[in-house]
Amino acid sequence: MAEIRTGRYGAEIDGDFVVFLIGARLNKPQHLLASVRDLGGRRRGMQAMLAALVADPEKGLLGYRMGFPVIVQYWRSFEHLEAFARDPGDLHRPTWLEWFRRDPKGRTGIWHETFLVRAGEYEAIYDSVPESGLAVAGRVVPLAGSTSARARLRRTAAAEQVPVPPG
Repeated sequence: MAEIRTGRYGAEIDGDFVVFLIGARLNKPQHLLASVRDLGGRRRGMQAMLAALVADPEKGLLGYRMGFPVIVQYWRSFEHLEAFARDPGDLHRPTWLEWFRRDPKGRTGIWHETFLVRAGEYEAIYDSVPESGLAVAGRVVPLAGSTSARARLRRTAAAEQVPVPPG
């Protein structure tokens, strides 16, 4: 079991980043094994893809939180995510093409959502839980006081505003 970090803390990450949510749905549980094959199995499925990405940080995956039915991934940029998705030498593209060749006949569903996050336009708060999510993808930062989310985000936005010269 992961060590609990006692107290309240936040997370920061330098620059813009991408949050990518991906999930699967077993629409016909009686076809569980076929659904596992649909999703790439042990050798080409999401766990194998994530292990390969973690082993090669240059590909741009900053971190992830594994869950079912949703996996949250943090990427350095959309360009990194897209390059991984389209590269025939990586696990995703051949697995994705096999998905369409296999025709899962509705027994298995897949989905994803992609969010482009600009620097400083996010909030992450944790309290007495193991470090995870953005705190692992970026870095842990202490939180002082009992400010609201609105105040924390407004302070970040104000600090990043650049005055426009008259003219």
